[in-house]
Amino acid sequence: LGWGAGEKSGGTQPAGRTVAHASYLINLASPDDELWNKSIDLMEEEVRRCEALGVAFLVHHPGAYTTSTLDEGLARIALAYKDLFARTPGFATVSCLENTAGGGSTIGRDFAELARLRELIVKHAGKAAATRIGFCFDTCHAHAAGYDMGSFDTARTALDELGRVCGLEHVRVLHLNDSKGACGSKLDRHEHIGEGTIGLEGFRAVVNCPAFVDTPRPMILETPKGTTDAGTPHDTLNLRRLRKLMA
Repeated sequence: LGWGAGEKSGGTQPAGRTVAHASYLINLASPDDELWNKSIDLMEEEVRRCEALGVAFLVHHPGAYTTSTLDEGLARIALAYKDLFARTPGFATVSCLENTAGGGSTIGRDFAELARLRELIVKHAGKAAATRIGFCFDTCHAHAAGYDMGSFDTARTALDELGRVCGLEHVRVLHLNDSKGACGSKLDRHEHIGEGTIGLEGFRAVVNCPAFVDTPRPMILETPKGTTDAGTPHDTLNLRRLRKLMA
């Protein structure tokens, strides 16, 4: 949404703010050994590619436990990261666990699940892993999962809960998306800023959150793409709306 002192919006993205998203085929929580091992291999490729390109943050969905249980799924992810970090010692790219809308057996709907997962990863992979694991906060996913982002006050309450449970210092990336689905619908469908069930006031709370203002971090639009009938990119309009909300 903004650029730091001395940076120009017409140039390349500043170092330390570049973000990639891992393949959706990866499922580190899978109870199937073949798929689990393939997922670790693919995740290693993603991490190595980010490290080579100087990409600071790699966002990915934690995974789905499918035919197993939540506890087993969390344990599988932690063990996968133990292996992954052993294969990539000293790498700087930070893996960011993204909160999810909560459909099916996907992990990450509840902030407590994300916090517990990070703790397990650090426990199994060692204290050095603490600097390599963070979170990505998606506004649409949080709203769909049941954290009401639909007003300034409720969004602020949700962010307070995120901070209390996960620590806002560990939130390294944000996805700013309005939601087509209602709060608690578990419907992962993104909408233009201010045109969904979150609305402008919810985003006002996010972009003016003191933690995110004091320590800026990448905020990414995953809203519908394309242009208006007049030829204006939707991304341009969504970005304007967000910037107008910033104090």
